[in-house]
Amino acid sequence: MPLAVGTQAPDFTLKSMTKDGLKDVKLSDHAGQQQVVLLFFPLAFTGTCTQEMCDITAGFGGYTSLGAVVYGISVDSPFAQAAWAKEHKITVPLLSDLNKTVTKAYDVVFPNLAGVGDTSARAAFVVGRDGVIKYAEQTPTPKDLPDFTKVKAALAM
Repeated sequence: MPLAVGTQAPDFTLKSMTKDGLKDVKLSDHAGQQQVVLLFFPLAFTGTCTQEMCDITAGFGGYTSLGAVVYGISVDSPFAQAAWAKEHKITVPLLSDLNKTVTKAYDVVFPNLAGVGDTSARAAFVVGRDGVIKYAEQTPTPKDLPDFTKVKAALAM
C-alpha cells in the first residue's frame, strides 16, 4: 500500500538527465512554491509506461495550469530514461531511483516484475505545497493507469 493521504511526503534527491547533463532534483525545493505530482512507473521502454508518459506529455499544460510540477520516477538509470524520452518525445522530467530508495520510502515496490526483479509499482502522488500527500494511488496491476481525473481534482483543492 502506498503512503497514506495526510502523511508528510518523504524528501528525496534523485538524478535527472537534462540537456546540460545530470541534475539533482530535490522534492523539498518545491516546498511552499508549487504542488508536485509524482508518477512512479515500472520500466522505460514498456508499452503502458510509454503510453502513460506520452499522455502526460500531451496534457502537461493541464498540470502546470494547476500550479503543479510533474515528475516520472522509475528504477531505470537516467541514461536509459533519457534515451527513452528522446525516442518517444517525452518531456516530463524523469527521475532515476536506481537504488529504489524513494520507491521503498513511498511504499510502492512491485516485487519481481515479470521475473526481472523489483521495480516501482505504477502509482501517483500529489504532494501539496506544505509537503503533505494530498492524493495517493497505486494501481492494481502495472498495466492499469492511475485515475488522472482524481489527480487533477486533488491539485485543484
